[in-house]
Amino acid sequence: MVKITGIIKNSPAYHSDMRENDVLVSINGHNIADVLDYMFYAAEDFLKITLLRNNEEIAVDVKKGEYDDLGLEFDSFLMDKKQSCSNKCVFCFIDQMPKGMRETLYFKDDDARLSFLQGNYVTLTNLSQQDIDRIINMKLNINVSVHTTNPQLRCTMMNNRFAGEKLKYLKQMTDSGIKLNCQIVLCPELNDGDELRRTLTDLGNMMPNITSIAVVPVGLSKFREGLYPLKSFDKNSASEAIDIIEEFQNKFLEKYGSRTVFPSDEFFLIAERELPDFDYYEDFSQYENGVGMLRSITDEFEKALEIAEFDGKRSVSIATGYSPFEQICKLTSLASDKWENLDCSVYKIRNDFFGETITVTGLITATDLIAQLKGKELGDELLISSSMLRRDSDVFLDDLTVSDVEKTLNVKIKAINNDGYELLDAILGIEF
Repeated sequence: MVKITGIIKNSPAYHSDMRENDVLVSINGHNIADVLDYMFYAAEDFLKITLLRNNEEIAVDVKKGEYDDLGLEFDSFLMDKKQSCSNKCVFCFIDQMPKGMRETLYFKDDDARLSFLQGNYVTLTNLSQQDIDRIINMKLNINVSVHTTNPQLRCTMMNNRFAGEKLKYLKQMTDSGIKLNCQIVLCPELNDGDELRRTLTDLGNMMPNITSIAVVPVGLSKFREGLYPLKSFDKNSASEAIDIIEEFQNKFLEKYGSRTVFPSDEFFLIAERELPDFDYYEDFSQYENGVGMLRSITDEFEKALEIAEFDGKRSVSIATGYSPFEQICKLTSLASDKWENLDCSVYKIRNDFFGETITVTGLITATDLIAQLKGKELGDELLISSSMLRRDSDVFLDDLTVSDVEKTLNVKIKAINNDGYELLDAILGIEF
């Protein structure tokens, strides 16, 4: 049961006997507990709805177009509280953050509904058999953090005694036709090497309904006192991980016509290997996990460069993390070589806030930007990645805003998405 907080004007609900503050009980005989129930059961064209109004049960019939929105509003998007994570993973980055940051940054979600609706990853540890049955019944394709298929090791890595037994849900879902994207956070000397081979072998046995697997290296901040002892990847261990992954890519490609498993860009950068060609990443299904992002941006930038026109004069700067620095420099050099009147400086920002072992751009804070760019020649505009900012806002991880940084550095800042076309437009000062 969920309280209705509003009715959208001229919607099917608006033209029926449904009111704000009614309690939605069921649709076509199915109890409604959250947004998934609501979306699934309200999709039909004829609805028999049960409401509670002033503690009295009311029946309402609604006829609408199939899949048309019924028009009800609720207190929250999920119509329920977010489900928080019940694990304490040895590699969890939230546990490696300093104290005193905004409260929302410390919330660990592990919500299958957000996995389906927004692409979040879930560990399955707080799901029941009833939850899995609903996923199968509704045919919800979700994203799963697997990390290892060794039950005992999974319990250790997640600090959850149920983590191993929940692996059975993977087979139940794939046997029922549910498509799963998976991820593995790889930790040296823990779930790499032969353990990685075991995990990829087990996931391979569930294909083709395991549709993609991203393998990403563990990120370790300087705030790990009292936490499980982990080490970062180096050139040799990153190379070994890539070799194992590519061994399985070849097997999967031969058997299923798809490489399926991919190392994130960080592995190639740490191993000091060239990024693979564009075709290597197939449909870029794990792009948001940093798999193929640099290759995609590079190809887009080079294509944009072929057709772009620029006859002005411009000086611009880019702030980036240590990992993509060299690749970004290669791209800006191509642009500078093409146009004499274009001056583009790239600054790599050391992550003093979280520690130097954190080299990705998305975890750069305003504090580090200010400290390392103050007094530098930044040109007409400073370009930063939108990944540094909270989603749909101008707030950095340390709660300073873009405006705060602009005032301190005395330069206009433009946040750009991970897109090669957009990057070149921003360098040239073309509005998009």
